[in-house]
Amino acid sequence: MSERARAENVQAPRRGLAARLLGPLHVTGVFWYRIHHWAARHVPEWTIRPLILAFTLLFFVALRRVGRNLRDNLAPVLGPAGPLAGRRRVWRTLHQFAWCLTERYEHLSGARELAMETENVEAWTALAGTGRGFIVLTAHVAAWEAASSLISDEQRRRVHLVREEELDPRAQAFVRELLAARSGDLMVTHFAGDPLLATTLAAALERGEVVALQGDRPRTGGRAIGVELFGRRFELPVGPLILARVAGAPLLPVFAFREDRRRYRVAFREPIVVASTDDRQADLRRAAERVGEGLEWAIRRAPHQWFCFGPAWAQGGEGSKSTASSPRRSSSAPTEANTS
Repeated sequence: MSERARAENVQAPRRGLAARLLGPLHVTGVFWYRIHHWAARHVPEWTIRPLILAFTLLFFVALRRVGRNLRDNLAPVLGPAGPLAGRRRVWRTLHQFAWCLTERYEHLSGARELAMETENVEAWTALAGTGRGFIVLTAHVAAWEAASSLISDEQRRRVHLVREEELDPRAQAFVRELLAARSGDLMVTHFAGDPLLATTLAAALERGEVVALQGDRPRTGGRAIGVELFGRRFELPVGPLILARVAGAPLLPVFAFREDRRRYRVAFREPIVVASTDDRQADLRRAAERVGEGLEWAIRRAPHQWFCFGPAWAQGGEGSKSTASSPRRSSSAPTEANTS
């Protein structure tokens, strides 16, 4: 189990001819971000459920490649399925995604608040009580930003939230504005393409602040480390592990599961300390295995809230390129454009 270079981010949408021609009207463009945000703020409550069903049906019919990927990704988790059962899995996942995305906009706009219950909150309070910086490590499961909001709101502690870059710069600016309006200076948004990101995050941890990262998808050019999930090889970004090791900061795995309309359960797992011995590879491998265990637990608990729209399972050999020294290119975060 070694690290290797990631040739491409299979979760990221492609910016092809349609995107260049349609501009902000393309599915990755800022128009759809704004219209979804506007609807979450202004449409009556009784219209939301039928709208969710209508848009889920649209995506279910139109996004055929995404549907195939969802079906194939869930096969190791839920077992083999025939054509009808496979399509049912796709529908349930897209339906959950539509609800989570809509409720995210409701939360960010302040139109309708989320009710968040906690599980194993002692793991969080023990770390928060030390005053040291730590890394919140989550995944593309349900409402991944909910844990970051909970920490910044409840602890009044600054959280540095790392997101994947949006394809449309105007969409990226819009997302940044929404997050800033919701949490003020307690929530600082960073995008993964920033060449100084590793230094910025290490400095934040040194000051006792919190860094929130995605830990389940390598991004373009980032280093990956292989673990076993559901009996299959799965690649994790090595960057968060390197950051934790260099900064001496524990990793706190957190997953926010959707339970009902605007109701979420934020589950904290036991912290992971990345050792710093003479055997760097072994240190990272042991930490990656624990991250993989947490991710498998979360996916098994809510398989249709695992929003992995590209091929999930690693193919072929390990690769041979050397280890990357910077974590800045290994984190990934969900964007609305991931479904394109």
